[in-house]
Amino acid sequence: MPLLRRSLISLAATTLAALSSPQAFAQETIKIGLVTALSGQSARAGEAITRGMSVAIDEINAKGGLLNGRKLELVRRDDEGNPAKGVVAARELIYKEKVAVLFGGLDTPVSMAIVPIANQEKVPFMGPWAAGTPITKNGASPNFAFRVSAVDEIVNKAMLQYAQKTFQSAKPAMILVDNPWGESNEKGLTAALAAKGMKAAGIEKFDGNAVDVVPQLAKLKAAGADTLFLVGNVGPSAQVVKSLDRMGWKVPVVSHWGPAGGRFTELAGPNAKGVHFVQTYSFFGKQTPVGEKVMAALKAKYPDIKGPDDVTPAVGVANAYDAVQLSALAIAKAGSTQGDAVRQGFYKIERYEGLIKTYNQPFTAEVHDAVSENDYVWAQFIDNRILPVAQ
Repeated sequence: MPLLRRSLISLAATTLAALSSPQAFAQETIKIGLVTALSGQSARAGEAITRGMSVAIDEINAKGGLLNGRKLELVRRDDEGNPAKGVVAARELIYKEKVAVLFGGLDTPVSMAIVPIANQEKVPFMGPWAAGTPITKNGASPNFAFRVSAVDEIVNKAMLQYAQKTFQSAKPAMILVDNPWGESNEKGLTAALAAKGMKAAGIEKFDGNAVDVVPQLAKLKAAGADTLFLVGNVGPSAQVVKSLDRMGWKVPVVSHWGPAGGRFTELAGPNAKGVHFVQTYSFFGKQTPVGEKVMAALKAKYPDIKGPDDVTPAVGVANAYDAVQLSALAIAKAGSTQGDAVRQGFYKIERYEGLIKTYNQPFTAEVHDAVSENDYVWAQFIDNRILPVAQ
């Protein structure tokens, strides 16, 4: 055999051995995908999710990564709040990027379009924002959808409790965006009211692109509503507030967390401050050691963050941070990035001292939501800042 040919064969064998060695394998990143709104009215919330995920990924990588030194890598796609675009983005992240965990974003309709694909392809889906009950309670077996966020049916109980306690509400009414998220909340609010022997004074829906909601609100006013339960993201919620202004109707508004997702005060005007909405976390007030650590990391990584005023919406950061940490624990428990092993890894998490709370067995085969009704705080916009409501 000629010397040159022997040398080439020897070189090829050496290269192949190097590529298959544990050291080379350790350099391969573990990709975590994110499909969320990165443009439009809710872009601020998409950026908050990104920042929470990025800080957690930096922390995990600084400790040596996962699975013998493999670093985590965030791969993002913009769904523009559109389910069809979300599906295209999810397919790209699953099939092309081979993500180990796929994070969904803001909008319930987008997440509900993506979850069937995740279940079909056996890729764990993690929700750090969208609250629609059917996202995790989707009927699939096995179910690959998990969540570290609010859940409509639990939030709805909290909304009723808050309206009764804060505003002594006896005749609440619903004003809901006309999409799957609105439907999820209509079911949840109706059930919460029925459990207390109550019925809604009225239920009205509106299109997400509507610029005038006065006709629907006028019906609720005529029905004697003393509080409004509002469900809608930034733009739709702002239109409800502006329509109330045009009517001159000063009625308490108890909202899901949609208004927190972007430029609500800018779009809604001065009466944005009258909307009370649910949150899962606040960086204001005394923080736990984890809260102090995350705030320090945010300040170091993002020059625009000087303090808690600048972490907005806080829920995007907090939910995403804890969700990445729990996903990393699931991968570590699985000992691989294989989808079904990671799914089962979530069930093996025993305890994690997180940002929102200390999680004790956050996931079981029956429960795929890590945040409960005891983990909510109420907030409002004061001077364009999301602050906890003074109790």
